[in-house]
Amino acid sequence: MAAIYQAVSRRASSLVCRLHSTYVRKMRYLNELKEDNSLCRQAQTSGTFYLFHNLFPFLQKVGEKYLAPEFTASEMKRILEEFKETEQWIEKSVLIGCSAKHVPHFALDLAGALEKSVIESELKGSFTDLRKALFVVDGKDSHLLASAQSLLRWHDSHQYCSKTGQPTQKNVAGSKRVCHASGITYYPQMSPVVITLVSDGNRCLLARQPSFPQGMYTALSGFCDMGENVEETVQREVAEEVGLEVESLWYSASQHWPFPSSSLMIACHALVRAQQTEISMNGLELEDARWFGLEEIMKGLKREPRSSKQDNGSFLPWFPPKQAIAHQLIREWVKQQTS
Repeated sequence: MAAIYQAVSRRASSLVCRLHSTYVRKMRYLNELKEDNSLCRQAQTSGTFYLFHNLFPFLQKVGEKYLAPEFTASEMKRILEEFKETEQWIEKSVLIGCSAKHVPHFALDLAGALEKSVIESELKGSFTDLRKALFVVDGKDSHLLASAQSLLRWHDSHQYCSKTGQPTQKNVAGSKRVCHASGITYYPQMSPVVITLVSDGNRCLLARQPSFPQGMYTALSGFCDMGENVEETVQREVAEEVGLEVESLWYSASQHWPFPSSSLMIACHALVRAQQTEISMNGLELEDARWFGLEEIMKGLKREPRSSKQDNGSFLPWFPPKQAIAHQLIREWVKQQTS
């Protein structure tokens, strides 16, 4: 029996090592593409491309599903030639990942090269606002589209050096931009944002801003100030927005979020004292903030936006969809309450 156990254990260990080494090879290949312009330029001839137009991703509806199609290098060449654009337009693409088989993925924004309606007609799809796209495509595509839009937007807004005012030049992969006049290298950056679900032990606090869709409530969020750690940001944001003091907090998870530009959402739970729960809302930032009990939260999780409007014109509360990390925080709170 011991021999059988050891054999099974060695086999499992070998499988883990093979899976790990595949991941390591993939990451190292991506790093090589970012650092070697010639290698990345060669990869563009065998890679696949996700298309954008003014930062709107291209989607196709197949049955009841929406897909973000991948176009091969030969298909991109045909499309560009058909509309009398040169292959040099491919140089504007940015590297966003690769498959397990080392097929590189690029994103390319065709604004300025081709008319939006012409491409949509030719390729039988549509360029869609990313906020909508993220909630209709599958997880793999949503991650790539979010990363791609953030990187494309960063390049669009960093074409000049902040010190010299001279044009910056992107490397082939799009992993950096260089000002040759000053020697400064610029790298894409994300802004850290905390998103916090506040609880008093029996209820959780959700809020809404005027810009939100009607009826939607979510967890509190805010950017980290310079020099702050996550704990300090959570405490400050809760105090500023709803006038409550955080007694304890704990980390849940993180998520890249491309709005308003490129943010790293750091999700936390926070507990306030049960004796000090009176909300003092900051009206400059929030339209409403209130406590929700377990029953109301569970009903809201089942409610869709289109079913939230009542006959009198008011809206029942509903919460962010499952793709958003706020949804995960709310689900975790429900699990804590019902366990």
